Amino acid sequence: MTTSFADLGVPEPLITALSKKSITEPTPIQVAALPILAAQKETYLKAETGTGKTLAYLLPIFAKINCDLPHAQSIIVAPTYELAIQIHRQCTDLSQLSGMPVKSILLIGGTPKDRQLDKLKKKPHIIVGSIGRICDLIDDNRLKVHHVRTIVIDEADKILLSEALGGLRQIIRSTLKERSLIFVSATEESETKHVIESLAPSLVRIEARRESVNPNIEHFYLVCEERDKPEFVRKLIHAMKATRSIVFVHKNESAELLASKLAHHKLRVADLHGAQDKEDRKRAMDAIRKGSVDVLIASDVAARGLDIEGVSHVFNLDAPTESDGYLHRVGRTGRAGKSGIALSLLSGMQVRVVRRYEKELGIRMQRVVVREGQVFNFEAHSLSERET
Repeated sequence: MTTSFADLGVPEPLITALSKKSITEPTPIQVAALPILAAQKETYLKAETGTGKTLAYLLPIFAKINCDLPHAQSIIVAPTYELAIQIHRQCTDLSQLSGMPVKSILLIGGTPKDRQLDKLKKKPHIIVGSIGRICDLIDDNRLKVHHVRTIVIDEADKILLSEALGGLRQIIRSTLKERSLIFVSATEESETKHVIESLAPSLVRIEARRESVNPNIEHFYLVCEERDKPEFVRKLIHAMKATRSIVFVHKNESAELLASKLAHHKLRVADLHGAQDKEDRKRAMDAIRKGSVDVLIASDVAARGLDIEGVSHVFNLDAPTESDGYLHRVGRTGRAGKSGIALSLLSGMQVRVVRRYEKELGIRMQRVVVREGQVFNFEAHSLSERET
């Protein structure tokens, strides 16, 4: 029997808001998490990208907010500017579409503090932002957190392994002892387990295991020399008629170089990597979302947790060595029931990852070649060449 949001105790105004966004059935992580989080238990949510983790924690937070209380009641921290603004956008959507007068604010570094202080005067219920800026405002006594009952650490594996851990501990110490911690991530590093246990000894772990890779995604790979990869990316974007694509690279320098090469060939492109300042990254995200560019080149760090609608193709210029990394990337396409294409460019030494992906993820990857502006199946094309 299918579980509904009503079955999980989600208030009717929030169900109405979800239906306006064409969300009618909860995902597995939401089914597992909503009852636990509604009871305000400290929790670790682990599920793949695109499985609905953000709503899994936002719905219980919204349900518990006392809108008559003019104080911050929940804090959500994220490791990147892009993820923080994405979470804040979801908060705003839920509030507007549900008619619930829940107020949220985005507090991040690199933006004028005076403007944020003005917004704090409106007494927001939910604080979303970066650990550094939130700590600054707590230290300045401008942000009161003694009514906070929930702290969410999104992309927890990144935060707990970074210099931001000290700031997180400071935020936790500033809030009520009765508050609950919610750790959220697509992965979990072994090095973070003892940190989590020290912060939340009575943690409930919830994991929505991957039943299968999104069947709407087709998987391909192309073999070429390392130095030829940028040129093949350009050819593939044209040949596959990619309408909105993300190209993943390992290094910031690779993102900048590839962006320059593609722009030289009149492709509308933006690059997103960790070395950029926040304004540059914001412009890149706005451009891909608005459709003023068609290709976003991203490093893993900068693209962590991003949700961009309508991505038709994902290209791996640098293929991840681990299957989870591959799945994390290709999950950007094939969303909301649409079809998607994932293609990895591999040098001869890298081809062995294909077997790993196929075995560990239960997928089939087809090798392709590019000839005269078209993409062909490698085996079929080789056979036709031998026959002629």
